This record gives sequence, C-alpha cells and structure tokens, in this order.
Amino acid sequence: MVNRKRIVVGITGASGAIYARRLVECLCAAEVDVHLVVTPHGRQLLADELDIPEVSAESLLGHASDRLILHAYRDVGALIASGGFLTGGMIVCPCSSNTLAAIAAGLADNLLDRAAAVTLKEMRRLVLVPREMPMSRIELSNALRLSEAGAVICPACPGFYMRPAGIDDLVDFVVGKLLDLVGVSHALNTRWGEARSDVPATSG
Repeated sequence: MVNRKRIVVGITGASGAIYARRLVECLCAAEVDVHLVVTPHGRQLLADELDIPEVSAESLLGHASDRLILHAYRDVGALIASGGFLTGGMIVCPCSSNTLAAIAAGLADNLLDRAAAVTLKEMRRLVLVPREMPMSRIELSNALRLSEAGAVICPACPGFYMRPAGIDDLVDFVVGKLLDLVGVSHALNTRWGEARSDVPATSG
C-alpha cells in the first residue's frame, strides 16, 4: 500500500527547463513524492537555461526536501525501473525527439526510458511533453505510436484565454494541465470560468 502519492518525472534535453522546474515545485508543494531522473542533455539544459549546474532539491526548489528523490540516469536497477514499485504515473518534461523515439521503439538502456516502458506496461499514466516545433513525419509517427500504446502526448502549448501577464503565467498554464493529467490538485490559474485561488510562488 502506497501512503504517499508518487510521480516519476523525467527531464531531457529539449528546451523548456522552466516547465520542468515549475512542475517539480508544484508536485512537491502538493506533497507528492517526486522520483526524478535527468538525462545528460537534460542536465546541460538546466545549466544553460536556468543556471543550475548541479541537480538537487536545493537547486530546483530552493530548499532541502525529502519529497524529491534523485535517481542516476544509468541506474536501470533503481526502484522506478520495476513495475512492482507503485506510482501514480510518469511525466517526461520536456521530452526531446530522441527520447520520444526511444520510448516509442521500446528501448530501455537507461533509467528514464526503462521507467517509461514500465509505466506503459503497467497501464499507468505516461505523459510526454514535446516542445520542439515544427514536428517531422517521423516525430509525428512516434507520437502516434505512443498514443496508441496508451501514452498522453501533451505538447507545451500554453493557452492565452486566461490573459497571461507574463512568462510565469504561460508556464503555469502548461504545468497545471500536466498536474491535471496525473490527478494532482493545484490552484494554478488554468480553468476558464473559475476564480483564481492562491498560487504557489515561483522560484526567483
């Protein structure tokens, strides 16, 4: 029996590190255990886009947290590589075209791809967040193959009907959708016709 909700999060090298950091923030704030795996290109992305040279709870959240569990990219023997380790799903944000292709092909030579394969085979929610555009026929074919296998393809495409005042609002729109897809409550300003509640502060 799992007493605390667990969500696996993968960060790859596609641009969009700001989405990943906000997602991890919101999941931890919602008292979800976040099992995080970052690819080598994902680590470079965090350094290039957010000036985060080393991945840790302090660098992503601004403070220590036992809610954030880091896993080594090559550790295919980690807990999240086993279907017996119960989770509430997995989100790959952002999801590079390379990772999209690897998961679609059923490859599992690293922990991120293995965890995604396990999520699919156990029929749990797998959410993939591609950001690159335009998409070639190869990428579209991979996305279709994954959708047919049960994954949710959720491009990082913020809506504008909430009249965003800045980048943080655009980020929160996408992150709010991701939280909805894995059943995590939030107070982000994403719902048409509903009053805005208090929203967790973003990182500086």
